[in-house]
Amino acid sequence: MSLLITGGTGYIGSHTVVELLTLAETQDIVIVDDLSNSSTKVLEKMEQITNKTVTFIKADICDYETMNAVFSQHTIDSVIHFAGHKAVGESNEKPLSYYHNNVAGTLTLLQVMAEHQVKKLVFSSSATVYGDNVSPLNETMPTSATNPYGQTKLMVEHILFDLANSDSDWSI
Repeated sequence: MSLLITGGTGYIGSHTVVELLTLAETQDIVIVDDLSNSSTKVLEKMEQITNKTVTFIKADICDYETMNAVFSQHTIDSVIHFAGHKAVGESNEKPLSYYHNNVAGTLTLLQVMAEHQVKKLVFSSSATVYGDNVSPLNETMPTSATNPYGQTKLMVEHILFDLANSDSDWSI
């Protein structure tokens, strides 16, 4: 069984991969990343730190055919989803790009997961979904994103909430 990590060469994703690889019982890890915010040098660093290798696939999560192939070629049993555009300022300049990548990409990922009966997901959201609330933040606070990036994260949270409520097999 394999764990799929989308956006696994990004900052948070790569640190998560390193931590997971240091666990003795860690299953195989498959990383899907389009390298839009990272490079393959991160993979080399991960291997140097852990003395372990991961399967890397350069792909865009919006690409249904490629994502379907990933799930067909690897026995994925769970997903940690980090892939997404992440710059607040840029999201104000390119909102359509953010909605396409972050929301439509997640929908594609979820569709492929469902078709392959993979219903375990950890989603990397953002504190920006809490708008102007003051720290410390907690999940009972009201949400109110103030920029397109935050809106995309909040939309995905709503999608995941509805999905989990519609099918109790999903663990999100």
